Amino acid sequence: MPGNDSAGLPSEAFFIPGTSSFTEFLSAHRPGLLPTAPPFPPGVRVPADRFPHGTTVLALTYRDGVLIAGDRRATMGNLIAQRDLEKVHPADDHTAVAFAGTVGLALDMVRLYQVELTHFEKIEGVPMTLGAKATRLGAMIRQNLAQAMQGLVVVPLLVGYDLTAPGGGRGRIFSFDAAGGLYEKRHFHAEGSGSPYARGALKKLYRPDLSRREAALAALQALYDAADDDSATGGPDLNRRIFPVVSVITEDGFERLPQTETEDLSRETVRQRAGRPDGPHASP
Repeated sequence: MPGNDSAGLPSEAFFIPGTSSFTEFLSAHRPGLLPTAPPFPPGVRVPADRFPHGTTVLALTYRDGVLIAGDRRATMGNLIAQRDLEKVHPADDHTAVAFAGTVGLALDMVRLYQVELTHFEKIEGVPMTLGAKATRLGAMIRQNLAQAMQGLVVVPLLVGYDLTAPGGGRGRIFSFDAAGGLYEKRHFHAEGSGSPYARGALKKLYRPDLSRREAALAALQALYDAADDDSATGGPDLNRRIFPVVSVITEDGFERLPQTETEDLSRETVRQRAGRPDGPHASP
């Protein structure tokens, strides 16, 4: 941020009325602190597989709101760079974001996005609408286009509970492309290298009236399918007790399922796969 003057006081930039966007404020005063700032000198290129990448994340709506989940593995080329990466994060009380792609850039983008939403609410006195939150995240992704063209892609998945939706609140899911294109998804979606397998599993398991437990089990089954066919996606690690992150957003706000609950559900998924390795069939 702009920092202090020689007397230790906040710089003049903090006292000038301006935009409600913290990203624009940072761009004007300290652009080098943005996660979209070029990480290398001009003309220097580094292979994308030299950086940890994270997959797979998914989301689905259910009876009470929306659920978002992600596996824990990060890979660097053919190596496992991290086994317990956190890919699902709250953005505010009724919004969460998960990511696939370059881990370092993604984590910085998530932190900046969290500040962006908080800054807007403090300046304007009201929170952004869910649609505006999605649009703002798309603009931040678009600023990363130069890095994405070099293979340093960040592809977030945004979910939220829309308190202002006609007829009452409901869960909504938004996906993005590398250029910041915004797409609202119905019912479920997945991102990352394991996403085709996860979407295939959700396609047969999804029902609009799923309970929280049923939605969580469907998400874990989908992540299991992704790990079964995609080496970059990690399945539940029973020995190390590393399990997917599963969170829900309802009218009451964001909640991350406790470790004990995700462990029980993960172990149940593994037990089911012992009897049916290809996974459960679609409900009649």
